Amino acid sequence: MTAAASGGEGPLRGVRVVELAGIGPGPFAAMLLGDLGADVVRVDRPGGPVLGIDPSSDVTNRNKRSVTLDLKDPDGLAAVLDLVERADVLVEGNRPGVAERLGVGPEACLARNPALVYARMTGWGQDGPLAPRAGHDIGYIALTGALGMTGPADGPPYAAANLLGDYAGGSLYLVIGVLAALQHARTPGGRGQVVDAAIVDGTSHLTAMIHGMLAAGVWQDRRGANLLDGGAPFYGTYETADGGFMAVGALEPQFYGEFTRLLGVEGEVPGRDDPAAWGELRAAVADRFRTRTRDEWDEVFRESDACVAPVLSLREAPSHPHLAARGTFVEHGGITQPAPAPRFSVTPTAVSRPPALPGADAAEVARDWQLPALAEHAPSDPAKDSDA
Repeated sequence: MTAAASGGEGPLRGVRVVELAGIGPGPFAAMLLGDLGADVVRVDRPGGPVLGIDPSSDVTNRNKRSVTLDLKDPDGLAAVLDLVERADVLVEGNRPGVAERLGVGPEACLARNPALVYARMTGWGQDGPLAPRAGHDIGYIALTGALGMTGPADGPPYAAANLLGDYAGGSLYLVIGVLAALQHARTPGGRGQVVDAAIVDGTSHLTAMIHGMLAAGVWQDRRGANLLDGGAPFYGTYETADGGFMAVGALEPQFYGEFTRLLGVEGEVPGRDDPAAWGELRAAVADRFRTRTRDEWDEVFRESDACVAPVLSLREAPSHPHLAARGTFVEHGGITQPAPAPRFSVTPTAVSRPPALPGADAAEVARDWQLPALAEHAPSDPAKDSDA
């Protein structure tokens, strides 16, 4: 792990983004835009954060600035529309129709700024029978078939926190849409437009390869029966003597040969090409892994092409030699956090600002965005107000 750089240019330097405060995938998408160098101004609502998380620890609000504005107050609404007029992108994650009722829907914003990319982040999308309903990651990925692929054959499906739906199927697709729409808006004859990023759409899109395999007859529509879902004994996790786990991904024959040799079972176990013998093979591999600790097995496989890795916890990951050498995690403001990704050779990125405290940057944004009236919304004591 390395200390965060003091600043970075980023390929989106000069792009202005207004983020209407929300939770989950919207803030993460805006953070990613900020990591890439955009000037992100988060419009927080009065009354503090929705989830009650200490704002100073909310990493998804790094590389942003914050102003506090009440959209239900005419002056607050006017200030937001003034920001929109000077912005390139607006990110909002309300249920369909809410932004319109507040006066900051696409029609109102594009009237003020025809080149604006209006990015909408929802779970169900802007239309369809479920569009007005509440939801969370687990429900979105359940509907797409993605959740049904996880977990053991004889157990229930399980979600990997909210990474698959909210962030992979949601935030990342929103950012892709923003970048594509921004490119269009800046071409001759281009104009602003609405980006409808729905988690159900993005997560479904992520399953494209699996649907192809299903159509080709090489994927079974059930858990724990396939090459990549734990069905194959050479692609899964195994417990070690100390209660740790090792992850095995020895798919190709040459890597599998290296795996069985280093594991010490070469020539003693059934062949991998007979699915009928996979149960026996899995049991033999599991028995062997239980003879040593996780760290001992890590030492065995570390310098090989066997495609085996220790399963680390969130606190362990930053100290792994490979991630530490690459600076995959950084420390900024006393918080260990993932570094911006991906990396750029000409326009490097960095964690340059700590998580934005609600309302703390009104005066600074007023100066930089040339909106003097915005300074009137600066709290007298941002730190105190952020704790409210």
